[in-house]
Amino acid sequence: MKKSVEIFRIQILKSFSLALLAVLISFSIQAQSLSDIQSVKVDNLSDAQIENLIKRAESNGLTTNQLVALARERGMPATEAAKLQQRIQQLQTQAQSPNSGNLSSGREMGFQQVDVFDSLRRSDPYYDLTPKQKKIFGYKLFHNRNLDFSPSLNLPTPQSYVVGSGDQLLIDVYGASQQSFDVQVTPEGRVFLPNVGPVQVGGATIEAATVRIKAALSRIYSGLQGANPNTFLQIRLGNIRSIKVSMVGELTKPGTYTLPSFATVFNALYAAGGPNENGAFRKIQVYRGSKLISQVDIYEFLSKGDQSANINLQDNDVIIVPAVEGRAEVIGPVNREGLFEVKSGESLKDLFLYTGGFSSLAYRDRVTIRRIEDNQRKIIDVPSSDFGSFYPQVGDEILIGEALDRYSNRVQVSGSVMRPGEFSIEEGLTIKGLIEKAEGLRPEAFTNRVTLYRTSEDLTLAAITIELSEILEGRAEDIPLKNEDLLFIPSRYEIQEEYYVKISGEVSFPGTYPFANSMTVGDLILRAGGLLESASNSSIEVARRVRDASSRQIAEISTLSIGSDLEITEEEKQLPLQPFDHVFIRRSPGFEREQIMTVRGEVKFPGEFVISSANERISDVIERAGGLSEFAYPKGASLIRRTVYYKSKTEEERREETLKEIYDRLNPETNRGLNEAELLLFERVDKRLKEIEEEKIENQNKIDETPLDQIIFQQDSISNDTEISASRFKEEDLVGIDLEQILKNPGSEADLILMEGDILQVPKQLQTVRMVGEVLLPTTTRFEMNKSLKHYISKAGGFTENGRKTKTYVVYANGDAAQTRSFLGFKFYPKVEPGAEIVVPRRPERERMSAAGWIGIASSLATLGILIERLIQ
Repeated sequence: MKKSVEIFRIQILKSFSLALLAVLISFSIQAQSLSDIQSVKVDNLSDAQIENLIKRAESNGLTTNQLVALARERGMPATEAAKLQQRIQQLQTQAQSPNSGNLSSGREMGFQQVDVFDSLRRSDPYYDLTPKQKKIFGYKLFHNRNLDFSPSLNLPTPQSYVVGSGDQLLIDVYGASQQSFDVQVTPEGRVFLPNVGPVQVGGATIEAATVRIKAALSRIYSGLQGANPNTFLQIRLGNIRSIKVSMVGELTKPGTYTLPSFATVFNALYAAGGPNENGAFRKIQVYRGSKLISQVDIYEFLSKGDQSANINLQDNDVIIVPAVEGRAEVIGPVNREGLFEVKSGESLKDLFLYTGGFSSLAYRDRVTIRRIEDNQRKIIDVPSSDFGSFYPQVGDEILIGEALDRYSNRVQVSGSVMRPGEFSIEEGLTIKGLIEKAEGLRPEAFTNRVTLYRTSEDLTLAAITIELSEILEGRAEDIPLKNEDLLFIPSRYEIQEEYYVKISGEVSFPGTYPFANSMTVGDLILRAGGLLESASNSSIEVARRVRDASSRQIAEISTLSIGSDLEITEEEKQLPLQPFDHVFIRRSPGFEREQIMTVRGEVKFPGEFVISSANERISDVIERAGGLSEFAYPKGASLIRRTVYYKSKTEEERREETLKEIYDRLNPETNRGLNEAELLLFERVDKRLKEIEEEKIENQNKIDETPLDQIIFQQDSISNDTEISASRFKEEDLVGIDLEQILKNPGSEADLILMEGDILQVPKQLQTVRMVGEVLLPTTTRFEMNKSLKHYISKAGGFTENGRKTKTYVVYANGDAAQTRSFLGFKFYPKVEPGAEIVVPRRPERERMSAAGWIGIASSLATLGILIERLIQ
């Protein structure tokens, strides 16, 4: 089977390689007149040809990489193969660009296929041209899909139009006599006028034909003649004839074309696709009756708009496009790079007219010419003064350089000045003068030390340290500036650590705030949104950095009190804050947020209860709930308690939730009839919520900036811990309690002290027992008094073969569990109660020992026996 698949694959590759060879050879013949793949020039393949090649490869199940490798195998040079790979990647990137427009699609093998090249074809009017064709100046003129050279037929009848066979003439007689004639020119060049006879007009212009027809009609309309005629004549063209023009020479589509009689030379060239790569654009010849009547230079039209040579064609005219004598290539910063046809007698100055002139980045003083002369290459430097007298030759490469990226009269100032930037250097400009140009120093400028960076003649950088304050005050000599000097004036804030203070604890917005001189603790509390209700104002702690490293003291701690209404006290004034101080606002010892637990099930008043004291127990809350109902099953009662892994809401989250509830209650859009105080409260709450949201966004940005490897490490650590002990991270546990014992002995050890989030569940009287695990029929059955565990197992069909009987255990309704015990070979199964669940675990699978293992054990025992026997002897 594998062999047949391989044979099929080889056949596909062979067939595609032949197709590839045929395609590339056809491209080479069409574009380069070559006959083998080794001579293919990828630069001369158009985008359309590359696209066709890609589609052929995809239809044969090959990728673009395989296509390039196959071309290499068939003899394509490595450099051309690399170019082919680059062209393919470039084309695919352009086609798949999201800005390339809508993609059209087709159907292939019943599936909808997206043609990714369609948008590229529609966006590039020169998609079918090769890179070389795009470089030829004038070539795009006749290949632009958005350009149409069709002659306009809605024109006034030109008096110079030559009448010929097939033209329709509309003759209007008006004035004293009224008459209209609609006549057509016969093959003999005549028109037949009623009551007059034939009139010869063929070969005459409209102006000459008008004179002839007027003379003929004057026989019956005497008012047409005389010094004061009262009858007038007008001739108009109706349907015009068609003419045939022969297009020969180096054209894209040579042949004989049928055109309207209004057609010009450009109309005919457009119909024939224009000159090809080898065609001349400056010596297009028009022959009429074997005589040269016009020579068209397309460059004159493109550069000057001159159409004087673009004459109207006549029947049987012949247009010849000769082969180009040669082109010169202009490379560099000009407005239009490319290949330009060289005409004898034209200078570099004339050639630059066709390029559209130099761009702003061009170096205009000199150009470099690469020329092949005496079978070798040479370089010619042409200064700008010789542009008008230097004549380019065929094959020249004209290289335009770029202006140097340097300034001849620039100085710069940066840092703490009003207008930093670049300035022109003037004779005698000094540092003080440069600062005046920059409109002076900023208030925070550090003038004790500034740096002047100077570029030496060998382009090395030197730094000169200057005491600017001395220069500005006239105590030091000013320094003259040189070209490319850079004066850097630092800000005092840039050369010192940013001052800040921090506040933590019971304030609305704890965090870091900018330091201000003479700032007190009360000012910082106000900046942090004020004290919370839970805050203590009697023991505020201020931690201050210790500057003396020899004291071995880490921080200096100060304690002060502040008024409850934040009034200014002498104690606060005596302890102004310093940079980097950290203020801690402690929680008031007497403040406790309400803690809620829940009672569910068979009590008289189930619901949520606030824990009233630190030692409130289960019996107390049962009493507050009105006691048990008559249907309660106290032995099945259980307590759900949060573990240390429970993610409770933080103080900030609770505060935000409360503010949102107030916001919803006071929102004017949903609530009517609010008074002024409520509206002011709504505005304050809205402002606080926006501040909280901004803080959350800032914290999220910090998380987003965490290094990726650190995040991955944290995730891996969590994942590993989870795999080790998944149950360890449960947020809630079921705690088994004995509610009957609790109610009989309130305050005993069994009567647990309640905690926030506890859920006490008291079920109804339970009447079933459930069997799960390794039993033949896991099921639930009714509870029967005084029946053993084996009785219930039999109701589930008994143990399975994999059941581990000795490890059977019972989970009671209150969450407690009891296991099976063994003594002297006897099994003591746990007691079954209503609501219990009997669990039979699965016996662990043991790997059977292989024959080799048994043989190893046997050989070890035999060796041991021999050793013992020898020791005994």
